[in-house]
Amino acid sequence: YPGFPEGIQGPALMEASRKQSLRFQTRIFTEDVVRVDLATRPFTVASAERELKALALIIATGATAKRLNLPSEPKLWNKGISACAVCDGALPIFRNQPLVVAGGGDSAAEESTFLTKFASKVYLVHRRDALRASKIMQERVLKHPKIEVLWNTVVVDVLGDDVVSTVRLRDVTTSKKRELACGGLFYAIGFDPNTTLFAGQLDM
Repeated sequence: YPGFPEGIQGPALMEASRKQSLRFQTRIFTEDVVRVDLATRPFTVASAERELKALALIIATGATAKRLNLPSEPKLWNKGISACAVCDGALPIFRNQPLVVAGGGDSAAEESTFLTKFASKVYLVHRRDALRASKIMQERVLKHPKIEVLWNTVVVDVLGDDVVSTVRLRDVTTSKKRELACGGLFYAIGFDPNTTLFAGQLDM
């Protein structure tokens, strides 16, 4: 975010933004939205306490990382499986360990490169024979001495008792399976917007 030469933490930025908006007479209601009507203008937004009319509505419900839905994923989620290398990559559990990143776009390339700061080695698992990432991101990955790309490969399961210890891989061209020892698995396969609350109303 520009304008902070010393950097700023997210919560502090949020609070500063809130104070600035209040300075310009913004009315803030910290309430759960229970109903919306986008069929007619102005739109209706209702909470348990009030009902408001709006000419514009910004839906800022965030997004949820896509998962691979591996058989052992529920058991080992947050125990070596993560969808955010920047959030979790520096944790002690991942340091000096071989790590696996699943994906092939810019996010996967960026997260693989980031993890090289902490991992002993990074395996980028991609189901195709070429990355979808931008050219500059591909070059960073392919030239990095700590990153190995496993082409035409998918993760079919993750193994471990209490934490991730191994991923099971399958070659999509030969269907041959193998196991790869690692200390963590990071998903970088995209996000789904958290807009199911508004399903059927967002095409207005």
